[in-house]
Amino acid sequence: MGICDSCHSGCCRSFAVPISGADIHRFTHHENKAFWDFACRWEDSEGLISRNLAPHFFFADDPAVPFVICLKHIPSVSFPGTTKCRFLTECVPDEEHPKGLGRCGIYGSRPHTCRSFPAKLNDSNELAILYDIPSNGRNGEAAYDLCPRQWNASDLEPNDTIQSLVLAQYEMTFFRKIAAIWNQTPGEWNHFPEFIDIIYSNRITSGPRVAADSEPLRKAA
Repeated sequence: MGICDSCHSGCCRSFAVPISGADIHRFTHHENKAFWDFACRWEDSEGLISRNLAPHFFFADDPAVPFVICLKHIPSVSFPGTTKCRFLTECVPDEEHPKGLGRCGIYGSRPHTCRSFPAKLNDSNELAILYDIPSNGRNGEAAYDLCPRQWNASDLEPNDTIQSLVLAQYEMTFFRKIAAIWNQTPGEWNHFPEFIDIIYSNRITSGPRVAADSEPLRKAA
């Protein structure tokens, strides 16, 4: 049995999960989900969400506050007074699983941030490193209890994990370029989905038209 098989999904309740523009484009175009149904902006003044990977965006309605674009949280039914990922399906608790079971409603298309948890790339970007998981993710609430044990290398498929980490890093690097353009003149939050859609719908172009650096991005924006 895998470490997640009997879990109530405390990680999907505890953490704000950063998403990239590619995740947003995939959900809106291939999963037919409205941006406002799955995405939100989380204030991140201390950088605890971005962790030097996800970009900060600024918006005209609150121009001094850095935000990270994340999966939306909604109230939990199983644990009143707590929240969970918008896509987490809660199963009713029973004797065998007193906290219930949690299942991802978008498992096949979940963000690469989720796919590679709890690993990160080493400094050379060649190996994955497992990081220690605390016993509880937030406030000591039972809903936010995390993994029953520390992860081992055998808990993750090595090649899939590396590929997810590399792709997540690539997309977040590209997303940081998008953030730099947006932040030059921060727009309204309600204009953000259209901006992202224009950028990510124009990532393919013919070779002779490709200009240096981020000029194609500026033109698309």
